[in-house]
Formats: sequence, C-alpha cells, structure tokens
Amino acid sequence: MTKSTVTYWNVLDPQAQKHWMPVEGLEGMVEELTLSIDGKSGEYTKLTRFLPGADTKSFGSKTHTYPEEVFIVSGRLYDEAFDMWLESGHYASRPPGECHGPFKTDIGCVVLEISFPNRMG
Repeated sequence: MTKSTVTYWNVLDPQAQKHWMPVEGLEGMVEELTLSIDGKSGEYTKLTRFLPGADTKSFGSKTHTYPEEVFIVSGRLYDEAFDMWLESGHYASRPPGECHGPFKTDIGCVVLEISFPNRMG
C-alpha cells in the first residue's frame, strides 16, 4: 500500500480550517491536519499547529519507538528537552527513542511531521 495522495490545495488558507482537528487533551492549544497516510504501514505526513500561548508541559516529554522527521514551517516553538527555541527553517530527523518536548510557544507555530511507525529502531 502507499500513502494517500491529493492534488494541490492550500492547507493554511482560512477556508481549510474545517480540516484541522484538535489534539486530544490539548484542545484550544494544539491542532493537527493529516496530509497523507498509509493505512497499512501507518506512515503519515501531518501538520501540527501550536496556537499562541500553547504549553504542553502537563503532558511532559515524549519518545517514539520509530523515527520521525520534523520541520518548522512558521512561528517558533520551545523544546524543553533540548532547551532550544526552534524557528522557521529548523529541521530534525529523530531516531527512535529520542526524547523531545514538552513544548511551548508564544506566537504560535506550524510543524510538518513525517512519521514511520512500522520502522522500529
């Protein structure tokens, strides 16, 4: 199976707001939009939008058993695990098990995430 495909559309256009879904437990702070997914492998590409003032400290840091890539599209996001502000253009290719977060933002942030759940470390 392969990841789903779509033709061009502007996911950041205000008319696309209906496609963004709140992240469970972070309603009003963090939203996500799945851009592409492979139903068999679980591999996906999504955008995560942290609204201004979002803070995920109550959820702590996290790790995954699989690799993922992240790219900061816009805004800025503080990653406590790295004690670092990530800004537009920052990229990481995270190995399985790498600790990241919790996160916070003052002005908001949009992150592109590409994850590979069946590619265990």
